[in-house]
Amino acid sequence: MNQSNLSHIKRSQKESLLLKEISKMILELSLDDTELSGLYINRVELSKNKGACLVYFYDPQGPAIFEAKRKRLILYKPSLRKAIATTLDGRYTPEIVFMYDHQFEKQQRIENLIEQVKKDFDKIPS
Repeated sequence: MNQSNLSHIKRSQKESLLLKEISKMILELSLDDTELSGLYINRVELSKNKGACLVYFYDPQGPAIFEAKRKRLILYKPSLRKAIATTLDGRYTPEIVFMYDHQFEKQQRIENLIEQVKKDFDKIPS
């Protein structure tokens, strides 16, 4: 296995661990703070230098509602970073950046179009 593949695997493992831990923490926060209810974490990405952790959220009510909830999430950022630091094995804890996942909306629209095409195709007599 070459060095590039190994570093890709390690990055994926760290992103997976971050997704698991941050999801657990956000779930606990949303149970305590009702203003954060309805947020879903879709994915977590590390920046190239692993200095920033991009956490992508989806809110069924849209990006405008997410922005209001994002301001509330920022208040919890220091405690989230501290919890991640105690969980992760590493020298540095990445900076957490909360973002709205527009990719998920696009994916939902594509899936809805495919379902519509399937329904229309099934209506065509053979």
